[in-house]
Amino acid sequence: HHQVGPGYASPMDAFLNGPKEKLLYMPCVSQTGSDYIATIDSDPESPTYSQVIHRLKVTPDGTSDELHHTGWNACSSCHGDPTRSRRYLIAPGLKTSNIYIIDTFTDPRAPKLHKVVKGDDIKAKTNLSYPHTAHCLADGNLMISMMGDKHGNATGGFLLLDENFEIKGRWENEPTPYGYDFWYQPKHNIMVSSEWGEPNTFDKGFDPSLVPTKYGNSLHFWNWKERKVEASQSLGEYGMIPLEVRFQHNPDSTHGFCGAALSSNVLHFWKADDGKWHITPAIQQDWDKVDGWALPEMPPLITDILISLDDKYLYFSNWLRGDICQYDISDPMAPKLVGKIDLGGSAQKGGPVTLLEGEAKEPVFIKGKRLRGGPQMIQLSLDGKRLYATNSLYSSWDSQFYPEMVEKGSQLIQVDVDTENGGMTLNKEFLVDFLEEPWGPVLAHEVRYPGGDCTSDIWI
Repeated sequence: HHQVGPGYASPMDAFLNGPKEKLLYMPCVSQTGSDYIATIDSDPESPTYSQVIHRLKVTPDGTSDELHHTGWNACSSCHGDPTRSRRYLIAPGLKTSNIYIIDTFTDPRAPKLHKVVKGDDIKAKTNLSYPHTAHCLADGNLMISMMGDKHGNATGGFLLLDENFEIKGRWENEPTPYGYDFWYQPKHNIMVSSEWGEPNTFDKGFDPSLVPTKYGNSLHFWNWKERKVEASQSLGEYGMIPLEVRFQHNPDSTHGFCGAALSSNVLHFWKADDGKWHITPAIQQDWDKVDGWALPEMPPLITDILISLDDKYLYFSNWLRGDICQYDISDPMAPKLVGKIDLGGSAQKGGPVTLLEGEAKEPVFIKGKRLRGGPQMIQLSLDGKRLYATNSLYSSWDSQFYPEMVEKGSQLIQVDVDTENGGMTLNKEFLVDFLEEPWGPVLAHEVRYPGGDCTSDIWI
């Protein structure tokens, strides 16, 4: 067997031959103690199935750093390089802009803190803060999207770290007005980046009246080699607050999708025969008429989207409406709804918001416990058969929309997927309730597997 680097030769190799995920890594944001990385046993054959088996504290006692998204030091983009390995989980903190480098390789069941890249150094050297998405590059460098300047004003820049996690500087030649997520496809010399808002504003919670002045509304199409924006497209009413960007996994494809959170539409972008990039709202959702919300109508609020490794299904979570939708995107120009599962939400019976039209949803119970909030971050197994979901978005937004979740912690659930015909059913044997953590309730966020997943790995 010839030596290879991390990940898989192709998305289909991962889909057909990748292992079942037996461990999950999750950043946990504390209200009172330390933030930590939880290791969860997801092996149904194991006696500790559906339990937290290890906790690695990364912040001093009594301080939270709002751990949020995580990435890897190396992924399938370096599959051809046998000198590289997926050793380190990258966990940026939004409060200090520290980047915690976690060794998951030495003992996958008990990760260790390897290094902290200091936020103060990042601010001093690059004038950037609020690190969000981390992707490893094929050359071994690590690239992290940043949402603020050193004072927390809006900007969209990219931090580069070398393979020893030393600060190399900024990647981009000129920044965008706002930052958030990005995905690159070197085969087409393209990167697409998106926009959330001004950190100093979103940090305090969500005020809809500030959307026109303090939140993003554009997608940016970059020349990957030249590190510059070739086209920025303002998305208007149908694309307010465009968040997660997902290309199809097949590196030959030029089709991708982005979830516009507030508009609650899924945008489809692709490269047409004329060589230009086009965007259209491929999936549009209605807002609900309600009582007890910030506006007379409540958006479903798409917060996370992902694509299965065979590029067949697109999933997204509606955090306020409280459901996950599954679309067949075999024809990316014509997505078809094939599955939807209700998992709580703002307007469930007994919830904070009252629907003025239609039936309120029944609360959902697993092992006698009611699901709090609505589904937010999602992750799919390599084979596409198991979908994981958590329900915390961001501490200040959680406390605004789902105060009970901040008080009692978030939850992790797992949904079984019918990959033949579409459709989803709740696995009633799996629940991690972060109410029961030893140092008090925490808000757990994104799911990662030791060997990479549907949103961490890029193929080139």
